[in-house]
Amino acid sequence: MTDEDENEDGAEAGAPPGAARRASAWMILAIVAAALLVCCCSAAVGLLISWSAGLFHTPT
Repeated sequence: MTDEDENEDGAEAGAPPGAARRASAWMILAIVAAALLVCCCSAAVGLLISWSAGLFHTPT
């Protein structure tokens, strides 16, 4: 068996154990951050459209 065969978590040879796991955790955090950004931006755009349509103005 070589070092690559013994490495079960997918990290490159010579990398510390768990390196692949940390990379995937960063990827998950990046996806969550991007989803929150998209959600917040779409909410802000919706509020802006609602305000410009007069939905937040007091009825006269």
